[in-house]
Amino acid sequence: MKSNLLFLSLLIIGTTTNAQVKSWTADNGNGTYTNPLFYDEFSDPDCIRVGEDYYLAGTTMHCAPGLVVLHSKDLVNWELASYCFNRWSDILPDDKFKLINDNQVYGQGVWAPVIRYHEGKFYVFTNVNGNGLQLFISDTAYGPWEHRALGGHIYDLSVLFDEGHVYAIHGYDEVKVTEFKPDFSGYVEGSERVIIPKGSGMGEGHHAYKIDGKYYILSSEYAPMGRMQCARSESIYGPYETTAISVMESLGTQKFPLVTNANDSKNKWMEDGYKFTVVSGGDNELGNATIHQGGMLMTPNGDWYGLTMLDFVGVGRTTCLCPITWQDGWPVYGLKGNPGRTPRTWVKPNVGVNETITEMHGPYKRSDNFNGKTLNKVWQWNHEPIDKMWSLKKGKLVLRAMGAQNFLYAHNTLTQRCIGPVSTATVTLTPNKLKEGDVAGLAILNLPYAWIGICRLNKQLHLQWMHQETGMIDLGTLNDINPVAFKEGKVYLRIEGDYDEMWAKFSYSTDGINYKEVGNKLPLPYQLKIFQGSRYSLFCYHAISQGNNTQPSGGYAEFDDFVVEEPMANRSANFPMGKVITLTNLSNGTRFWGMNRGICHSAAPNSMQFNSNDCKFRVHDRGQGRVVLECLNGMGYVTVTGFGLSADVRLVKEESEASLFQWQDMLRGQCMLMSLKTHRYVGCTPDQGEPYSADFPGSSPNRKNGCVFQFEVVE
Repeated sequence: MKSNLLFLSLLIIGTTTNAQVKSWTADNGNGTYTNPLFYDEFSDPDCIRVGEDYYLAGTTMHCAPGLVVLHSKDLVNWELASYCFNRWSDILPDDKFKLINDNQVYGQGVWAPVIRYHEGKFYVFTNVNGNGLQLFISDTAYGPWEHRALGGHIYDLSVLFDEGHVYAIHGYDEVKVTEFKPDFSGYVEGSERVIIPKGSGMGEGHHAYKIDGKYYILSSEYAPMGRMQCARSESIYGPYETTAISVMESLGTQKFPLVTNANDSKNKWMEDGYKFTVVSGGDNELGNATIHQGGMLMTPNGDWYGLTMLDFVGVGRTTCLCPITWQDGWPVYGLKGNPGRTPRTWVKPNVGVNETITEMHGPYKRSDNFNGKTLNKVWQWNHEPIDKMWSLKKGKLVLRAMGAQNFLYAHNTLTQRCIGPVSTATVTLTPNKLKEGDVAGLAILNLPYAWIGICRLNKQLHLQWMHQETGMIDLGTLNDINPVAFKEGKVYLRIEGDYDEMWAKFSYSTDGINYKEVGNKLPLPYQLKIFQGSRYSLFCYHAISQGNNTQPSGGYAEFDDFVVEEPMANRSANFPMGKVITLTNLSNGTRFWGMNRGICHSAAPNSMQFNSNDCKFRVHDRGQGRVVLECLNGMGYVTVTGFGLSADVRLVKEESEASLFQWQDMLRGQCMLMSLKTHRYVGCTPDQGEPYSADFPGSSPNRKNGCVFQFEVVE
């Protein structure tokens, strides 16, 4: 190492390892993080900083407890602070959230909240369909929360405390402002005004701020594709100028298949046998699989970040942490030189917190042995539960059966978000106390839904697999399947899901060791009816065709040892520091080639260079996820010598700052190389034959635009 390479004297924050992580956390343990922050659903994020603490509120729709608030010290590792309410009946006078008399509110409830802190109080505002605006107030983000029903027709709002006034900014396309009364007893009469007229490029899901005397409003525009818009003005009432601040950033994520016929008013989509229409986007279509809605904040040292939603395949909508660069007075997402684009992997925010491995964690403890007096906080009920019909008893979760036409109508279904990229959920079920017609098991709540479970029919316990579209498969009685093993009275049910590839499969075991797969793979499209990603679910109901769906059958099921395993949570192998690797371009199968003339080019699979040292590079670790690549042919280090144009990526004998790249973890052995000189990515346009440049803004959805590599360790 040359003594004059002062750039290598880096402050390495959090130089731990990701090897012991068992559940997804964005923290890579090397001073960097990889988006998404959570690999499970967290939609409509809104964020604030209070001193050295950060808080995040998000949508929970019809689930209970509801309206989640998270807390962090470093913007990367988060914990659950509280839910703003425990039961819908605590805040609403009607029964529409209780699945009584076929009432259901799938896709309704809490959505697009805003969290604020003012003069020692936390405030969370959210709309609830048909009930207007709701307000929750607390001295601490950990609750308890005082509830107030404000009513009105204000939704997708932001709230701004401004010199004695409190404003709600709301509306789609045409943006309005309405002033609250100071005591939040209602709205100031006649205060509603249009501040940004239609046709100004604004969307919905607003986030409003006053910064250095100017008013800024961030919003999400979803048509024809997701992007972040921003408006600014000298006055809350305008006039505003607007611009786009984040565009085309999918982080290499394709548009998900979308269910398009689940919004009929007669609830036919809830019936078994219903055929869903699933429309897939093009191979390289963006749609709303882009960074497009969320808030922003400033750290104590003056850096800005956005916490912003991205529609993320089978897990639904999730949240990303995006560095913001101020440019000409606009808060532009991305880094200098690459406006509008967000890194997949970037250096953790400098907030003065030295993380250790014990502090690397996701928001929830997902597995639950049900030995406690309460459920783990990750659990949410599908609609309002009937509390007298479930219990925690002797280390078991007991669900008592009530009438339901099918799984979607079942009371007391206990759910938690499926977590990606890949996870497996396993539960032990004791079904002996089921009555005739009762069914209990493990499901994925989505459209279509599917479950594996046990049903008592003709006094026998039958193993069944159910797919909402294709119907039931009865696999026989448990005694026929394995009479010896089932003497213990237990059956083990499992769901394995790949949420990037958007499928799940089901299996069972009679001994907890050997599992047998049943049914077909369940596709996991996204849909705007339930308006959530896929959820693991524990259920027990009494099958009826019609009638009183609250009538108990007298039977019940016992669940134990719900275990979630995440084989891709440990991402230490995704950073091949000190290894020798090859880099194969996903666009055309060529390899990154260090030519003997010093230019970096592409080697075809049938070329003599493809397996030579010209295509092998040692990855030198320079701290905080930054790497230098040394070609094994002796020509030197991969270096950006010019402005990032074609042929400016070369092999140079002496390492320099221009040799530094931020390693981008694209998962599954894929990566990008971000030049720290240009803040753009190394790549070459497929089939054009030009040398490599460092001028690519980012990955296309299908990752085949020439800047995404499959790396392979060869030494």
